[in-house]
Amino acid sequence: MATVTEPHRLWRNTRYLTWLVSDTSKGLAAALFAFAIPLLALIVTNDPAQAGIIGGAGMVARLLLTLAGGILADRHRRILLMLIGSLIGILLAGAFTLLALGGALTFATLLIADVLLAARSGLFDVAGESAIKEIVPGEAMGRAQAANQGRDAAIQLAGGPLGGLLLGVGGWLVGAVMTLCHAVAAVTAWMLQREMRRAGIADAGADAVAAGTEADAGARGKTSAWAELREGFTWLLSRPDLGGVLLIITVINLGFNAAITTTIYALQQDGYSELLIGSLSAAVGGVMLVGAVVAPTLVPRIRAGVIAISGLSVVAVGTIVLSMVTEPWAIVVVLGASVLLLPALNAGMMGYFMVATPTELLGRANSAAGVLGMGALPLAPLIAGFGLTWIGREWTILVCAALCIVAVALALGNRALRALPVESRWAEHAKQYENA
Repeated sequence: MATVTEPHRLWRNTRYLTWLVSDTSKGLAAALFAFAIPLLALIVTNDPAQAGIIGGAGMVARLLLTLAGGILADRHRRILLMLIGSLIGILLAGAFTLLALGGALTFATLLIADVLLAARSGLFDVAGESAIKEIVPGEAMGRAQAANQGRDAAIQLAGGPLGGLLLGVGGWLVGAVMTLCHAVAAVTAWMLQREMRRAGIADAGADAVAAGTEADAGARGKTSAWAELREGFTWLLSRPDLGGVLLIITVINLGFNAAITTTIYALQQDGYSELLIGSLSAAVGGVMLVGAVVAPTLVPRIRAGVIAISGLSVVAVGTIVLSMVTEPWAIVVVLGASVLLLPALNAGMMGYFMVATPTELLGRANSAAGVLGMGALPLAPLIAGFGLTWIGREWTILVCAALCIVAVALALGNRALRALPVESRWAEHAKQYENA
């Protein structure tokens, strides 16, 4: 008689919940800083181009250090890396707080602070993203990613007005709350490490040492970092179901993020308060939260390829309309409609990626996907800053819309993307590409 296996219940998985608290605390710190930095830069310099340089430099730092972060995540214990990254976050956020209290925020200090905090994210965030595969089984990965999307939407919902409120008091208060968030992330990462040990689960990333032979561990230790990094890129690009999608993600990320950054810069330059700008961000986050609530019902029922193409198309149309509206309420309506399907799109793409990627390659594949998928993202604040200065808001956003349209065209022509199935068939679908 066949036994019926109960579906995995995420909210009874204490290790997942502990991981979620740690990752959420770190995410809130990042959201506060991402909100505060461009506005502080505009306040200090009153120059969108200089603000764009600061934002672009931070993104470059994060992308470059993500490559090293992927190697670290596969060579060392991932949860331990989460803990170390949070401790470093406490130091950096504390230093930013002291700079703000001392009135020492300038173009140079903001640039350095942004680069250092972005580098911390690049080095250590891959480990946290990869650790989830050891905590959540494959059949629940789509739902876990959908829950994570809901968490991200809630952070955006709270981060905008909270960042605006804190920034209204002073940049030092943003730094103080960031420091507290990293402290919570550190404590919960330590708790997760203890829970994993009590359950007898080896911390991922140390596979050759924990589970392999001494010869395997020695061979892994002698492998150069460059060779390991190349292995991650080679594996990812050899997969038609994964590698071909990255160019599409790169183009849509650049177009949509540049459009949003242009909108934020334009609002600040038009004299709107930080609190209002934060409230607009919160409203968009509220729509994403609705989308994230719906995502767990869509991912198991609708093919991931259909969700992806639909979501990309809505973003492209929304970006075109965004160029035509300037009132804050109209911007909220347009951006809200644009992002409604993004949580389901991200849950499908990230969930399938986690299921399809071998554990021993997950850190490097994650970093390779991040670099390839977001490689052009540092251009977004530069497009926004220089675009506003040279051609104005409307034409800058129309350039961004053209990029989004190109991404949709690429998606429609990508057979591997169109063929991505529903959640229950991800593992089976991924197997056909293992020896491709």
